[in-house]
Amino acid sequence: MTVLGTDVWPPAPIRTERLVLREAEARDRAAVIEINASPEVGTYVGGPRPRAELERVVPEVPGRRPGFFVAELDGAAIGTVELNAQSPDSPAERLAAGDTHLGYLFLPEAWGHGYAGEACAAALDWFSGARPGEPVVLYTQTANVRSMRLAARLGFTERERFEAYGAEQWFGVRSPVR
Repeated sequence: MTVLGTDVWPPAPIRTERLVLREAEARDRAAVIEINASPEVGTYVGGPRPRAELERVVPEVPGRRPGFFVAELDGAAIGTVELNAQSPDSPAERLAAGDTHLGYLFLPEAWGHGYAGEACAAALDWFSGARPGEPVVLYTQTANVRSMRLAARLGFTERERFEAYGAEQWFGVRSPVR
């Protein structure tokens, strides 16, 4: 299932107070590799990926697909925000909660400044305009306290907790404002 089609993608760059969310470009490749190879970033997402592997598999323009935003600060990529289809392998009750999954990754040096919240809020606002009335879901490890706080600030409410990847996971839903 494609959550976002060519009818809404790519959007014009989204400008927030400090950031620009935009479609990926070739200049973002190094940052995407750095994010995914980072041990700090990998802590709650199954571990870092080997840099050599990423150098081989990350395309010239990373994330070139509907729903993949690069978060840029002062002209440099600092993170990514994604609105993707939920995995078709998800249990039926999670799939019924909403088709679209919010995910985000930021360079460790960007943590603690509110950039992830600012970027995710802007992407969710855009999504609400592109797909009015559609809920969005989010998964995170319960051990990821920062992500849990951000989910609450963004308006996600807990649906369930479950065990996966050797850790307790949190599943939440953000229902559209009517």
